[in-house]
Parts: sequence; C-alpha cells; structure tokens
Amino acid sequence: MPLPPGSPPPLPQNTDNPSDSESREDLKKTKGEKSPRNSHHNQRNSKLGQENSQKSTALRFGELVIIGYNGMLPNGDKGRRRSKFTLFKRVAANGVKPVKHHIVKNPQQSELIQNSHQHSVSYTLSRSQAVIVQYDHDPDTDMFQIGRSSEDPIDFVVMDTVPGDQRGDSSVAQQSTISRFACRIIVDRNFPHTARIFAAGFDVAKNIFLGEKATKWYSEGEIDGLTTNGVLIMHPVNGFSKDSKPSIWREVSVDGGIYALRESRSTPQKSSLVKTETNVLQDGTLIDLCGATLIWRSATGLLSAPSRRELEHKIEEINAGRPQCPVGLNTLVLPSKNTISESEKTPYVYLNCGHVHGQHSWGKGEDTNACTCPMCRKTGPFVKLQLGQETSLYVDNEVPTHCFCPCGHMASEKTIKYWSLIPIPHGCLGFRAACPFCATPLTGDPGWVKLIFQDHVD
Repeated sequence: MPLPPGSPPPLPQNTDNPSDSESREDLKKTKGEKSPRNSHHNQRNSKLGQENSQKSTALRFGELVIIGYNGMLPNGDKGRRRSKFTLFKRVAANGVKPVKHHIVKNPQQSELIQNSHQHSVSYTLSRSQAVIVQYDHDPDTDMFQIGRSSEDPIDFVVMDTVPGDQRGDSSVAQQSTISRFACRIIVDRNFPHTARIFAAGFDVAKNIFLGEKATKWYSEGEIDGLTTNGVLIMHPVNGFSKDSKPSIWREVSVDGGIYALRESRSTPQKSSLVKTETNVLQDGTLIDLCGATLIWRSATGLLSAPSRRELEHKIEEINAGRPQCPVGLNTLVLPSKNTISESEKTPYVYLNCGHVHGQHSWGKGEDTNACTCPMCRKTGPFVKLQLGQETSLYVDNEVPTHCFCPCGHMASEKTIKYWSLIPIPHGCLGFRAACPFCATPLTGDPGWVKLIFQDHVD
C-alpha cells in the first residue's frame, strides 16, 4: 500500500533482535474490554459441526501436509491439530484485503487496534508512532491461518516436528521456534482458485503486530516486514511430478513479497527482493515455519496422486511375487499399512546393498546395528522396511522399489530420488535432506538404496 503524503522517512537499519508478530489481546484489556476468547471458542465449536457436515459437498482448494508424519500424528489426529489439513471453500467468504493505512502517534489507543471487528497490521516505528494498515472484508477470497497457537483464529495448529529417530527421547525437548500466528493463506473463491501465502496471521483481536525491533522497511512507497524466524517457501521446478526438481528457498513477507534468504534465520536485515517470483502457491510448494515443513498440494495436483487403495495394490503386486528370505527361505509379506508387530514374514533390508531378508541373527557382530549381508557380504545397518503411506508425498504412481537410509521407508524410485535432493530447513540450524515420511535426516550418499527382492522363485 502506498504511504500518504507526509509519511515518516525510511527506517534506519535495526541491529536489535526482531520481535515476532504475536497476540496482543492485552492492548484491549488495558481499555477494560472483555476478552472475546471464550465466546469465540464456543462459537467455533458450534461452527465446526456445521462445517464438517458441509465438507462432503464443498469445493476442495487443496491440502497442506506436514512433512514427517506419514499420514497421522504419533498420538493421532485430533481437531485442528493433525498431520494434514484440507482447505475447503467456505460457506461465507472470510478473506480480507488491505485498503489504506494510517499514521498514528499512539498505536495502543488507536481506534483501529481497539475495534475487535477490524483487521489490521501494525508496524511500530517508535513508542509514539506506528503505521497501521487497515484490512477490510474481501467477498472474493477465503482466509486460512496456520500457527502454533490453539486460539480460535488458527485453522491448522502446527507444532515442531521431532524426527522419527528422536521420538520418545525426552532429551530432545526444546522451546518451539514456530510462531503462534505463523502465516495465512488467501484463496480466490472463483476459478482458478489461486492461493497466496503471507507471513504472520491475525490474532484473536484481528491484529498483526510488528514491534519496534522487528524487521520492516519502506520500499517504493510501500511498507512491509518479516517475522522473527521467517516463513520460507520453495516452488519445485516442473511442478510436483516425476520430472520435479528442487529450486531455491525464498522468504515471504507480511505483505506477500518474495525475498532472498537472510544471512541467518533471524537476522534483522532483509535480503534483496526477488521480482521474478511470487507468493502464489504451486502444486508441491514447500512451506517452512522454522520447526515444521509443510507441502501444498493443489486440488488439481491431488487428482494425479496415487490413492491409498492404488498404493495398496502396488504392494500386492510385490507380494504376488512371493519374495523369500534367502536365509530362512520363508515368504516375506510387505504390509500395506505400517504396524509395530513382528513376524518371520516381516521384511528387513540391508541399507548398504538393498538385499531384502526376513529378521534373522546371521552375520550380526557385536554391534547389533551392523550386519553382514549373506548375499554380497557387505556390512551395514539392517532395518525393518516401512511403507511410505502418505500418498500426497509421491511424485508419481509407480511401484515402491527404493527406500530411504537410515529409516527404511519405501516409495517409488522418482519419489525417493526427488526428496533425497531437497534441502529441508532444520529449524534455525541450516538445511539437510530428510525422509518426508518420518523427518529422519538421510545418511550416506545418495541417502537411499534400491530394494533387491528374491522373488518369483517358484
């Protein structure tokens, strides 16, 4: 939004740590206004029942899937906290759009901030001055908000993802780096239902606050800013298909601008604007919230993704070949669903060569994690095969023939090779390739192995 005449001069570079855009309901409480949280909570419960009954006939825009959960959270999907979230066209539009902004001397007492029915974004310049961007209702868009908060404005509650190899280890517990109101997605209600992502979400008071120390700037007469740890996106090359390739991670701003990554996740200085890219979500776009990574699958893209039944049929094709354990000579059976039960039919794989066996003790040394393959004599990890059953993560509809190292999750060759090349943000600590089904960091080079079954021996 252009600034009005008489706007304050450009902000100097701020070297302090930025503050996040968090809930500021306390601003209203200072005026003696009753918190709307409880009433909103009750209203939301009644609305959820109505929305669930209407979803079966509602238009699906797409879905967000959290990387690392393979179809369900460890403790099960419950309410707004789940492994995936489907975006349906709302019964009534709830989108908002910026219309104008105001220069105020006392932002805490501004009518825009006090008005619980008015959406706004406040950029604090000093304790006595702020730019407040006014947002009005947009009848042509629907808004969906994602974040760590369980408050009413959040549609999809996302917590920090713990890699599969660390789950159950209490020592890995750490303070969350995901913002309570991390981002918002605005979708056009009319065809082609374009979806756009913006950093930061509106709190229970319908406000977004970028404090005095937050990263913000004026550019060509417009004001914009970044959240503390940022919201990163990566659009895949060639879409999400068997020809997909990774591209470059970018950061999206509060107003939807696309910028090169900062020197570090929370550096207060922004990087350069990338004018050739937009905040429009594409099928397969990755979204990182600094603690959890999501993938956006468009409704059109999901039509080409394998269904759960199709994936089960692929597993049945492998089982029809009656793969055998070369040691026990017993038939192995790949489960169509991951289970914790063990039997002599459970398949295991040597990660250094790909030979598939049943569980046995042959070739085990003192290090029970290192075993010698009886087929090729290579020594390495011997792990249980697991099915990658979150079909939204597949780039094609082919038979699972490869698996990731070291977790043993199997998927199609193209799917395995694509994800092994993706540098997934590791919180504030950089990037690393990881299994999309359990978030376990990949080991070795290339981080996967082709499965070798001894089948069709009858």
